[in-house]
Amino acid sequence: MRNYIYLLIFCFCSLTTNAQTDKQGIYFAKKAYEKVSIPTYQQIKPELPQPIYEENPLWIEAWWKAWELAFQHFYEPAEGSGFVSPYFDAAFSGNMFLWDGSFITMFTNYAHPMIKSIEGLDNFYSKQYPSGEICREINRTTGKDYHEWVNTKNQPLYSVWGYYAGFGTLKQTGIQYVGRPVPTPNPNNTLDALNHPILAWAEWESYRITGNKSRLSLVWEPLVKYYEALQKYIRQGNGLYMTDWASMDNSSRNMWLEGGGTGIDISAEMALFARNLADIATVLGKKDRKKFYTKEADDLSALINNKMWNEKKQFYFDLNLKEEQCSIKTVAGFWSLIGQVATPQQAEALKLQLQNPETFGRLYPVPTLAADEKDYHPRGGYWLGSVWAPTNTMVIRGLEKYGYDQLAYSIARKHIEQVVGVYQQTGTIWENYSADTLSAGNQSRNDFVGWSGMAPILYLLEYGVGLKPDAGSNTLTWNIRSEQKVGCRNYRFNGHTASLTAEKNDKNQWQIEVESNSSFVLDIRFNQQSFRKNIKKGRHTFIISLPFNHKTIHET
Repeated sequence: MRNYIYLLIFCFCSLTTNAQTDKQGIYFAKKAYEKVSIPTYQQIKPELPQPIYEENPLWIEAWWKAWELAFQHFYEPAEGSGFVSPYFDAAFSGNMFLWDGSFITMFTNYAHPMIKSIEGLDNFYSKQYPSGEICREINRTTGKDYHEWVNTKNQPLYSVWGYYAGFGTLKQTGIQYVGRPVPTPNPNNTLDALNHPILAWAEWESYRITGNKSRLSLVWEPLVKYYEALQKYIRQGNGLYMTDWASMDNSSRNMWLEGGGTGIDISAEMALFARNLADIATVLGKKDRKKFYTKEADDLSALINNKMWNEKKQFYFDLNLKEEQCSIKTVAGFWSLIGQVATPQQAEALKLQLQNPETFGRLYPVPTLAADEKDYHPRGGYWLGSVWAPTNTMVIRGLEKYGYDQLAYSIARKHIEQVVGVYQQTGTIWENYSADTLSAGNQSRNDFVGWSGMAPILYLLEYGVGLKPDAGSNTLTWNIRSEQKVGCRNYRFNGHTASLTAEKNDKNQWQIEVESNSSFVLDIRFNQQSFRKNIKKGRHTFIISLPFNHKTIHET
């Protein structure tokens, strides 16, 4: 994401023509936009999930506010853009962004199938170069890559803005490959265009809700070609991966990456990419590809742990060109969790960092810069300590990979409490938040849905109400933590539509009611106890006395 400061330095931007061709999108089968009706928020509101959370009605109010703001930024492709699908966008500039768009799908997936928000990513696949490259920033009107990120000079990989753009300085910087030849032909994009390759993660998150196997088939080849392009152009000779300022505009770590340094975030993201490809390959029956990408991820993980882990400091760090470790702790280190890079011992150390109030365990976690770093800003300072929905989601999902569900829940709950608390103060949702006070970050846009819809929508459903789907196993897990009435009507996953409510009766028993149009497995959890029920079409009522066993569960 580009900081507001770029408006002040736009005059330095190149005016060269975007050299794009009609060969883009050759790996993606969808070639043209078939016009569909774009609903307004008021039109679609009755069809959206209807969460119930009597513990805090303001959470429900924020849920609807987030959807309202999201639908203010739901667009059809502009005529002549070459885009092929409607899309949600943060709409803070004239461009769409790959990692913003990817994170936006993670909560707008819950409008499926009325709105197939994952198809917004089609617009990136449709602009993929034959080399496999996908520019992370594309003009919403013309459909062309943001002109600064196009390698119009036909040079080997370079960063056109350098590593200090977030500090007000633009400096074109060449990339030095150490221990490997310079790749040929030259890339279509600059390094600035190739950060945060999380498309496969977004696709997997969508599949978890929708169960749409044909979607995975459609995006398989574009994802593989994208992965291979990143290996070709941004893998350094040490086997790790290079990045620019990685959309963390003013992060203190940026200068360490200058000229070809390797980032813990991009390296762990490539491990995540490989694991997502292995998961997708499993669904598609590509056993050899599953084995191949699993080994790719495991080999890269071993390399990251060998070079980027600091045993004394118990954290992961970026490397400069000399392979010296950066000394600055940032949220980037936690990509090692979701990428399943960390060993169990390293994951435990990272968990302790997240619980440490001196570093990342602040009043409202997770700050993007550790609080004991000299540049830490208690009001946020953009990427100098602000709390952001995308990085929090990355941390939460990563913790769950290692079984730290309670800490993941705690972080999610604190974030939604902050987002809703600031919403109560200001009437809107913000781009980022302070880690130390109940306030928006001091450099933060309002009405930002955008990825900040993550907390009031995704977190409310999955950590407030407690419903988490797994379409692959046709299972819906319901972790009931509230002591008051909780549930959701119009809940959809894997082709099912269900309404679920749980509340205590006058005998202090839990009465759970489920109505569904088709069959699935419901895994109900209270604290450490759980039981599974095969839900069939129709209405079901369960009376549960706690602590429960098979004798204290009655279906009526």
